[in-house]
Amino acid sequence: MTYENLDSDLVNELLDDGRSSLRSLAEELDVSVTTVSNHLSDLEDEGVIEGYTPKIDYDAVGYDVTAVMQLRAEGNALPEITETLKDHRQMISVYEVTGDYDVIAIGKFKDTDDMNDQIKQLITDPDINQSSTSIVLNAVCENEQFELETDGDS
Repeated sequence: MTYENLDSDLVNELLDDGRSSLRSLAEELDVSVTTVSNHLSDLEDEGVIEGYTPKIDYDAVGYDVTAVMQLRAEGNALPEITETLKDHRQMISVYEVTGDYDVIAIGKFKDTDDMNDQIKQLITDPDINQSSTSIVLNAVCENEQFELETDGDS
């Protein structure tokens, strides 16, 4: 195997199975364990791989309600609002966005009462001018990652 696409191939193997051993990765990529270890270390040092975490089925652990919140922030308050949302344990994604709203946040909740309580606390911030919350009816695709393209892919 050439090393030309090794980093992308290594990342793609980990996307398929994040618990793969160095030995199984080396066998799959037809390189030495040392090569895999060195490339993994480099990818971690460069921030390409930020960690290894399990993929959780929130419904299976009792968080049946997913809410998508859109918020419009007052003036320079955006950093404080996004920091508050980021630090909230039930928010799984927080985005600063363009368009009619400034922030989109996605949260997981045990039920609609839990969602109502949590969201009411969050949106009492006087720097939030407007909010809109939608409840997800069906998660068609969630937490999916995609394989990286290598030079030979299009």
